[in-house]
Amino acid sequence: MKVDVLVIGSGPAALAIASELVDRGLVVEGLSPVDPAEPWPNTYGIWGPEVDRLGLGGLLGHRWSDTRSYFASSAEPLLHQVDYGLFDKQRLQAFWLGRCSHGAMAWHRGLAATIDHSPSHSTVTTDRGVELKARLVVDASGHRAAFVQRPDGGAVAAQGAYGVVGSFSAPPVRAGEFVLMDYRSDHLSAAEQRCGPPTFLYAMDMGEGLFFVEETSLALAPPVPFEVLKERLQRRLAHGGIAIETVCHEEFCLFPMNLPLPDLNQRVVGFGGAASMVHPASGYMVGALLRRAPGLADAIATALRNPAGGDSLLDGAEVAASAWQALWPLELRRKHALYCFGLEKLMRYPEAQLRQFFDSFFQLPQEQWYGFLTNTLSLPELVAAMLRLFLAAPWSVRWGLMQQQGREWALLTRLLSP
Repeated sequence: MKVDVLVIGSGPAALAIASELVDRGLVVEGLSPVDPAEPWPNTYGIWGPEVDRLGLGGLLGHRWSDTRSYFASSAEPLLHQVDYGLFDKQRLQAFWLGRCSHGAMAWHRGLAATIDHSPSHSTVTTDRGVELKARLVVDASGHRAAFVQRPDGGAVAAQGAYGVVGSFSAPPVRAGEFVLMDYRSDHLSAAEQRCGPPTFLYAMDMGEGLFFVEETSLALAPPVPFEVLKERLQRRLAHGGIAIETVCHEEFCLFPMNLPLPDLNQRVVGFGGAASMVHPASGYMVGALLRRAPGLADAIATALRNPAGGDSLLDGAEVAASAWQALWPLELRRKHALYCFGLEKLMRYPEAQLRQFFDSFFQLPQEQWYGFLTNTLSLPELVAAMLRLFLAAPWSVRWGLMQQQGREWALLTRLLSP
């Protein structure tokens, strides 16, 4: 049987777009190598106002008003004064799966092996030899996508993190506190501070004696190995006289930050990591999934129903083109290039310079740094925020931003002609 849309994957991106598509009355099927209800391994954070604006604050498992970062060697924090939340993964997953079930969405188990296109539909063959036909295929299988093609943009930087949820001999952060970035590095040698990869602590009080602590590398190519991040975290805790007593969950997180945009002329439409939707400057994506899935679903539903009217239907290539244009309009493509340009600069900063950069960044007006991190600024607003940061930052940070040592010109070219 040929359906309207086949969604590949069962992670947050796949469930986000599938739930929106079934809400629009489309016949949708899913293909996943695992049970779509299998628990997700990683945690997902989001800023409080972002989830409130979507009306989904009830999906948070934890929320903090005491949000701070540490960029100086002193104990004085930089207070963000914006709530931060952590999704209840089971609740978020059940929210999306419930909507999919309400639309009678069917799931197939297996890996996508091959795909063939005809003018009217695409046929995906699984590793078990099952053929699945759909007028449109949406690949939401992650950054190692099954079918989405993208140009080679050179070395890809990845954010890496090693974390532990558990109990400790002493609290690693204060009661009720969320720490976005703690770049203090007194636990490292002078040589490591000067030449080693910069890493920071991301940490929070989970309540009931549990804490989540995670050593994170913002982005590097090649990425910082997990064993280095784990050793850094242990040394950081030991420096504060803190020992891990029980481990409830161990987290290993690694994902690309600056993947090039996919080929927007291909028949398979990507979503999530497969469509390069990870924020190149922060690593956030779930907020973007929630914001952008409805618009993409609208475009797909409209194209499948033929907005021109009459008996003829748009062919598969036309439907895919409408979807890609809705997902990556010109302004978002230009913003992606600008974010990648900024990340290219940050990856060259040694630790001291990086701390200065972030200290300056969070001195921007709240609407600018918040909009930058959530990708909710318009392109002119984003340029204005970056210019204001450049003018306010210390000379060492500005010099690093001005130096052209790698792919900056190519990225600026992409800004002008994405």
